[in-house]
Amino acid sequence: MDFQLSEDQLTTQKWVHEFAEKEIRPVAPRYDEAEEFPWPVLRRAAEIGLYGLEFYMETLAGDPTGLMFPICLEETCWGCAGISLGIWGSGLPLATLAYSGTQEQLTKWAPLMFGTPADPQVGALCVTESNAGSDVSALRTTARRDGDSWVLNGQKIFATNGGIAGVHVVVATVDHDLGHPGQAAFIVGPGTPGLRQGKKERKLGIRASHTAEVLLEDCRIPLEDVVGGVEKLEAKLERARAKGPPGRSAALRTFEVTRPSVAAQAVGIARAAFEFARDYAKDRTTFGRPIIENQGIAFKLADMAMEIDAARLLTYRAAWLTRNGTFEHAEGSMSKLKAGETAVWVTEQAIQILGGYGYIKDFPVEKWYRDAKIYTIFEGTSEIQRIVISRALAR
Repeated sequence: MDFQLSEDQLTTQKWVHEFAEKEIRPVAPRYDEAEEFPWPVLRRAAEIGLYGLEFYMETLAGDPTGLMFPICLEETCWGCAGISLGIWGSGLPLATLAYSGTQEQLTKWAPLMFGTPADPQVGALCVTESNAGSDVSALRTTARRDGDSWVLNGQKIFATNGGIAGVHVVVATVDHDLGHPGQAAFIVGPGTPGLRQGKKERKLGIRASHTAEVLLEDCRIPLEDVVGGVEKLEAKLERARAKGPPGRSAALRTFEVTRPSVAAQAVGIARAAFEFARDYAKDRTTFGRPIIENQGIAFKLADMAMEIDAARLLTYRAAWLTRNGTFEHAEGSMSKLKAGETAVWVTEQAIQILGGYGYIKDFPVEKWYRDAKIYTIFEGTSEIQRIVISRALAR
């Protein structure tokens, strides 16, 4: 077991950190306040090769350890989690195509999720509905076969990049009587009639990330644009009708393999807050000495550092397993649960260390506190992660 990052990983880490330091952090307060998508930052990331299909396929997917992606995510979230989601949000629909789609679908649609450096685009994965969050089996969006087309109808909420994406991957129900096995993911290309953006959400945190409703009204797409292909879907439906073992949901499979990536984002937020609080405690003096010399502050910082390291190690293990093994004991859920709750706790402690300064917008820790909370909610709440872990232990 080797805990040392490779030279290539360290070089990439330094490169991404410099981008976060120079391009993300300085503009983070403005995009947080305005709740705008950071297109100029995305364009700059595309210009240097950080945002694009080639970087995903060669640098991230080409890393046999599986650690390169969480390394990059931690650094960009150290800069700003909302802007980071703008850069990496297309990874969710891309992962759906990569793990559940055909090679032809990946080749055709993946480039359209990223566009070009001169005209960058984004992708969106649309799963959640008003009555179907953690309970994916309760989805009501439908896909009806009509000749050589699918017709989609429904309403999605909380979709990252929803409505502004070039490519939307939409999870819908084909056969409601079959429950979860009767669902599939569908690819909706640029400019498809019948898909439009609904309400854009105003959020507590990650405000630079675009989150919106996606409305589907007789949205017609070609038959071959069901993820995995028609034959694969028909075989899954046939198994379900015969009460055979169901295939895995494309959405749930995506979330399973992306949980370590979500964990890495939370680690980045926690690290940003810890470093700021540590440096503040070194400079801030009361009663004639730096407050870091007070045991109450020093022990708090020690616990913060320990929890961040523990979360990062769980994240690295889960990321390695996605590439080199399988989750035997819900290691992906463990990493996401630990990192999300650590980020919330660490950012709260950072506010406490800064006192009144931690509560005002002149200092960034209040933003990190707001950003952190979503990591105990999206892509599976902390409660859902505990269910997944406990069921794995009971097997």
